[in-house]
Amino acid sequence: MRPIPRIIVAGTHSGCGKTTLASGLMAALAARGLAVQPFKVGPDFIDPTHHSAICDRASRNLDPFMMGEAGVRETFVRASAGADVAVVEGAMGLYDGLEGSDTASTAHVAKILDAPVLLVVDAGGASRSVHAMVRGYAGFDPDVRVAGVIFNRVGSARHLAMIEATQSLPVYGGVPRRKDLAVGSRHLGLAMAAETGVLGGFGAVVEETCDLSGIMDLARSAPPLPAPSETRDRPEARVRVGVANDAAFCFYYADNLDRLARAGANLIFFSPMTDRLPEVDALYLGGGYPELHAAALAASRCRDDVRQAADDGMPVYAECGGLIYLTERLTTGDGDYPMAGILPAAAVMTDRIQALGYVEARVVGGAPVLTPGSAFRGHEFHYSRLDCAPDARFALELLRGKGIDGGRDGLTAQNAVGQYTHAYCTEESAGTLVRAAAAYRRS
Repeated sequence: MRPIPRIIVAGTHSGCGKTTLASGLMAALAARGLAVQPFKVGPDFIDPTHHSAICDRASRNLDPFMMGEAGVRETFVRASAGADVAVVEGAMGLYDGLEGSDTASTAHVAKILDAPVLLVVDAGGASRSVHAMVRGYAGFDPDVRVAGVIFNRVGSARHLAMIEATQSLPVYGGVPRRKDLAVGSRHLGLAMAAETGVLGGFGAVVEETCDLSGIMDLARSAPPLPAPSETRDRPEARVRVGVANDAAFCFYYADNLDRLARAGANLIFFSPMTDRLPEVDALYLGGGYPELHAAALAASRCRDDVRQAADDGMPVYAECGGLIYLTERLTTGDGDYPMAGILPAAAVMTDRIQALGYVEARVVGGAPVLTPGSAFRGHEFHYSRLDCAPDARFALELLRGKGIDGGRDGLTAQNAVGQYTHAYCTEESAGTLVRAAAAYRRS
C-alpha cells in the first residue's frame, strides 16, 4: 500500500470556477515547494496543458470509461510516485457522468481513488442559499466524501461573512471575483497553456484566500492505495516515431506516449509548421488546431515530406487535427489550403459542433498501424467535416460515436490511417504501431 495525499477539486456545474481554482491550488502548493502531481477527470486535452505548465509534471487524464477502474488506479498511483500531493481537477458537475449515469463522473473517480472532494460553489448572487446546494451535493451519494467547500466569486468580506453565518461543511476558502485572471476560450475550449500563463497566476489569490494547510490535512486524510504492478523494464528503443508537437498538433494523452515508449519507440517531436520531417520510421499526428494554422501548414515543406514518406510506405497514424492534415485540402473561413494529400477526402470547417462524446471502435479494415479485430475506446470533439471520395476505405466501425461517416472512422490509404477518434491506447495498440514502424525500417 502506498500513502498518497490527494484531493479532488469538483464543481457544482461547468463554469463555476473549478478549473481556475484547481490550477490556482496547484500553483499555490507548488510555490510552497511541494511536488504536485496534477490530474484531470475525463478526456480533456486543454486543462492538462495548464496543469503541466504549473506543476512541471505531466498532467494525466483519469477516465473510467476509456481506461477502466483498474486503469484509473494504476495511472494515478504510478504518476503520483515522488509527489507530495496529487490534485485532481474534476469535469462538469460532480455527479455528471455518461448519459445521466455515475459512470466516468468526477464522483466515480473519487470513489475509485477513495479521495476527499473539495466542492467549488459559485456564490455570486446568493448567501445563505448556497448551503442548501452544498448539503444536497454532500448527501446525494453517501459513498462520495464531499469533505469541504470553497466559495468562488465572493463579492466582498461582508458577503463572505453572510455565507459563513450558516455552516454546512468546513469552508476552506472564499475567493473573490477576478476578471483580470480570466482565460480566453474558442471553439474547442480554453486557450492552451503555451498561449497564456493566467491560470498559474491565480496561485497567489488561492494562497491569500484559502486555507492551504487545512487542504493539505484533508489531502493527507486519504487512505493508502495499492501499489501498481511491477512495470517491465523499458526496452531499448527499436524504432523512431515522429510525433507532431506544436500549436497545430497538441492533443495527446500522456499515457499514450508512455505506452509507445514502453513498446520500444524513441519519440521524436517536431513541428510540421516549421520543421522538415525528421528521420523516423512512423508518424503520430495528434489533434489540435490545424484550422488556425492552415496557411503555415500549407506553406511548410514538411507537407511534401510527409506525403513522400507515406508514398514510400511509412506507417502514419493520425487523429482529428492530424486526420485533417492528411486530407487533400482544408477549407476554412479564411480560404482553401492544400494539405498533405494522402487520404482521399477534403476537410471543411463549420461553425457548429459535428460530433462530441465517447467512442467505442472496432478494427474491421486493413491498416498496419491498427490491430486487426481489436476494439478500443476514445473520444471525439470536432467542428470539421470530411467529404470523402466514393471509393474511400474505412478501417473502423463505431459501436458508439459518429466518426467520419455515420459510424465509420479510420479513413485509410497506403499505410496511413486517419480518424476523428482520439483513442486511449492499450499496450497492444501501442505495440502494433511500433511493430509497423519496425517492419517499415527493415524494408
